[in-house]
Amino acid sequence: MGDDIQGDKPTLRTLSQETGFAVATVSRALAGDPRIAARTRETVSAAATRLGYVPDRAARRLRTGRTQVISLLLNTQHEFLGFTHEFLAGITEVLAGTGYSVTVVPDSPGEDRLAPVRTILRNNLADGILFTRTEAFDPRVRLLMEADFPFVSHGRTEFTMAHPWVDFDNEAFARQAVRHLVSKGRRRISLVLPGDQFTFTQHLRYGFLSAVREAGIDYEIVAGVTLDSPPPHIAAALTQRRGAADPPDGYVCVGEVTALLALAALTDTGAVHGVDADIVAKRASPIFDNIRPRIDTVFEDLRATGRAMAEMLLRRMNGEPQDRLNRLFLPDPDV
Repeated sequence: MGDDIQGDKPTLRTLSQETGFAVATVSRALAGDPRIAARTRETVSAAATRLGYVPDRAARRLRTGRTQVISLLLNTQHEFLGFTHEFLAGITEVLAGTGYSVTVVPDSPGEDRLAPVRTILRNNLADGILFTRTEAFDPRVRLLMEADFPFVSHGRTEFTMAHPWVDFDNEAFARQAVRHLVSKGRRRISLVLPGDQFTFTQHLRYGFLSAVREAGIDYEIVAGVTLDSPPPHIAAALTQRRGAADPPDGYVCVGEVTALLALAALTDTGAVHGVDADIVAKRASPIFDNIRPRIDTVFEDLRATGRAMAEMLLRRMNGEPQDRLNRLFLPDPDV
């Protein structure tokens, strides 16, 4: 008995004794092997939950060569206030019960973006990688494609080779936001863009410029700052512009942080939202439900994005061809 259980920790043999199935059958059932009958898998899973069974990751890694870990490269400085929470929640919902855990690796667009990827590959720290803030010619995509290592990017690239991605249609968002502001009579619309290296910058710029030119109105892309600039710098740029001639009367805000800064710039310069200017913001949290004056918003479901990316990565790690692994979320049509 001492060989079967380390202290009170249940093992595969414990589950075998509990359920009456062979150890090999229990192991395959826990791994979700479709060759094991669904009822058997359910019985083993219920016993594992009841007994508090936790897989021995070290033993599994030696046996299969897999780490049972997914690495998430994440920039926590984000234009969405609820980004990290909602995104991670979606990922963990999908991974629950799969045996996989998530490790978060800090990622900063201003640093060597290949360094954490090389470390993961060199030291076999994960079975797959998820990452955000994808660049048009993202070096991480190139490296992981060359290494044939499973990954999913949040955002598309300009590479001709197919790779797994999940994205939001930012071009459609920008067009929708401009048209909504035009419908309110706005004639000079302002936008703070992300850095030029990001793919979604191109989509936002194209959608924005196409819509303002179609409407025949004036526009401005705020100079000297990007979405990744410190909030005080963005606030200063927006406030300074309010004090100059012909200030904007409409703002397309790519995230919640920029929308709050735009609203503050209006208030601090004596302008009234809804009278002197209007804001349309992309949001990922319910924060604007409790802010007055109300701001018109377009919802980007980051929890659904996290779920889609995790599901896609599992499919890729199971050998599904990557040219089938793409998903584009469309903006909420309400605004």
